[in-house]
Amino acid sequence: MNYTREKMQHGYANRILTIDVGTGSIATPGLDRDVRDYFTGGRGLGLYLLHRAITPDTRPTDPENPLILAGGPLGGIPQFPGTAKAMAVSLSPLTGIPGVSNFGGYFGAYLKYAGFDALQVTGKANRETMIIIDGFRCEIAIEEAPELNESFAVERYIAERFTAAGYEKRAIAFMSAGIGADTTCYGCINSHYYDMTKPTDTGRGIFRTKQAGRTGMGSVMRDKRIRAIVVLADFPRGENPYGAADWERVKRAGAALHRVIREEDPRSLKMYRKGSAGLISFMNKSDYQSLPVNNFQKGSDPRAQQICGKWYAENLFEHRGNDGCFPGCNLLCTKGAWLTLVSGDHRGKKVWVDGPEYETAAGFGSNLGIWSAEFILEANWYCDNYSIDAITAPTIMAFLMECFQRGYLTREDAEGLDLVWGNEAAALEFIHRLAHGRSDMARAAAKGMGAAVDWVCGRYAARTGADCREELERFAMQTKGLPFSFYRTHRSLSMQASYAAASDIGAHHAAAWLIKVDLLGAFPTFEDKANSLITYPRVRLGNDNMGVCKLPWVDVFNPESARSLDTDIYINPASQELYAEFFNGMMGTDMTWQEIFEMTDRDINLQRVMNAERFGEETASHDRVPDRAVGPTEDGLYEAEGEYNDGEVSRILDVPLEEVRSRKTSTKRTILMNHRKQELRELIALYYQKRGWNTSGIPTVATLKRLGLWDFLKEETRSEMLRLNGEQTAPLRTIAM
Repeated sequence: MNYTREKMQHGYANRILTIDVGTGSIATPGLDRDVRDYFTGGRGLGLYLLHRAITPDTRPTDPENPLILAGGPLGGIPQFPGTAKAMAVSLSPLTGIPGVSNFGGYFGAYLKYAGFDALQVTGKANRETMIIIDGFRCEIAIEEAPELNESFAVERYIAERFTAAGYEKRAIAFMSAGIGADTTCYGCINSHYYDMTKPTDTGRGIFRTKQAGRTGMGSVMRDKRIRAIVVLADFPRGENPYGAADWERVKRAGAALHRVIREEDPRSLKMYRKGSAGLISFMNKSDYQSLPVNNFQKGSDPRAQQICGKWYAENLFEHRGNDGCFPGCNLLCTKGAWLTLVSGDHRGKKVWVDGPEYETAAGFGSNLGIWSAEFILEANWYCDNYSIDAITAPTIMAFLMECFQRGYLTREDAEGLDLVWGNEAAALEFIHRLAHGRSDMARAAAKGMGAAVDWVCGRYAARTGADCREELERFAMQTKGLPFSFYRTHRSLSMQASYAAASDIGAHHAAAWLIKVDLLGAFPTFEDKANSLITYPRVRLGNDNMGVCKLPWVDVFNPESARSLDTDIYINPASQELYAEFFNGMMGTDMTWQEIFEMTDRDINLQRVMNAERFGEETASHDRVPDRAVGPTEDGLYEAEGEYNDGEVSRILDVPLEEVRSRKTSTKRTILMNHRKQELRELIALYYQKRGWNTSGIPTVATLKRLGLWDFLKEETRSEMLRLNGEQTAPLRTIAM
């Protein structure tokens, strides 16, 4: 199919691309201006398109469930650092509720350059399929794809095919998913782009990957029998090629943030050397106890220095070349290394590994009791190649390892696999079994944490006749079905509430990564903590809407922020001013950064509405975390941090520390856990109140109308919101696409 591409206006292509791979139909409708201006783009636009496409009865595996890939108006503009981000949105096969995952690389930008703000794919193909969007010829095609089960095999095929057709490698950006996205419900999508600067044994230039990892977006893609989605495009040329209202203002804002990054990153986290793995050292501090060790049982370990960013930077990372995941970003945090594999079908092969990020290093490292940087790289590579989420997989593996530790599983249950702390060979074998569906344990784990709990309960009951579910659920680290990302939250009440309630996709840090600033003392009062659950998601998810990366803001502190008065300096307000300049320069507006990010309340409430449609009156009951996220789940774990925990109990009871020390550990632990659970309940209740939600965690009709969201909801959704709020039906008005 041929199409016409319009000139960009204010960073928008003003068109979406809809494809039904079941029927082969393709359309390129205009993007409704009311919708565009209300939801901004990225995550917000994706959630709106999802809302319009599904009903409360739609399931993730239904053909009607769309896979949506959406960029934002500030994405793909290299004059400002970190504009590579786009969003994958769909009903999650892991959780059953809306799933959202951001990803980097060139795909979101190239999709816009080709003429589209979003791609919405529905249906199920009757053969292996590849979608091709050719922005040079303005052509769209759905073609049969080769049956290649590994993502990097797809990468080689696409590179060879399109370079043979005359396209330069740098003009090719694509999404792929491999066999692990078929066999698990938490498959990731790889976002491939060409880095012409990275040295190789034969010269320079390799394809690199970023991932849409969380919530099983790759599994949705493979369920539709899509092997790859390819965009062929090039950067726009000329003066003001993105249609900015004030191009000079945009360039000034970008230059200012470039300067902050250039001057401050070498003095702070050194992302340009360590990548995000540098965060290991901070979380591992004995005062914070926030690096998960052995399934979140402990919070620090002296061996963490063997998997920290400094270790990678000095021993493994290849620093030559340009480690930005998109032109114009001088943070250069996309680190990687060459590695010779020791397991699986590719044993003995030298490969390039993109990563590890902090999450992968902590997940496959400390949380599995493994302290080998090389092992982490190999696990990272295989997860990418198989297309398995490298957060979900190790969280479930750690749960199973603890089941072995506590006697709920035996070697016989695992078909001879000793999946115990520190066993690198067994951990790698489990990844291969997971990807290929080999063994009952791997097949159960492939269905998610809930299925893994069910399977262990069944095996244990068959062997002993006892029910272990209550105990297992204390350390099965998940919320709303989504396994935890890797922050041990015992010492951060704000982060507990973030996982429980502020993140509506489940236990992920994208919405409200509060733990670091909370540990630094940013939220001294209960009221401060509640406010942080509003203000930080506005910014973090607002970045997802606009198409920009969070790291230049959150990980590079602008020294001008320290001079800010009457505000939270930890939210880095001086850099927020630069993002506001960028936004206003593109849009022709004159809004404060607070006003810009307050608009995120619209899609935050839309996502909550869709969750409420699934959960109904039980919505609030899903805003919880397992006991292990709150505190010590047994006396030995209390005693491992006894000095700190005794101090907490002393404060709770307002009695001298010596008196606390004389009490039984079990008594002290009960006091501590009950107090923390009550604090968490109270904080979530206050969060609901500040959000304008009822006591069941459901947005009130008044809140939806105040935000203007009511007019964008479908008729049946409004009726359900009225019912859940105990109100009568009202006249309805629907905005159509």
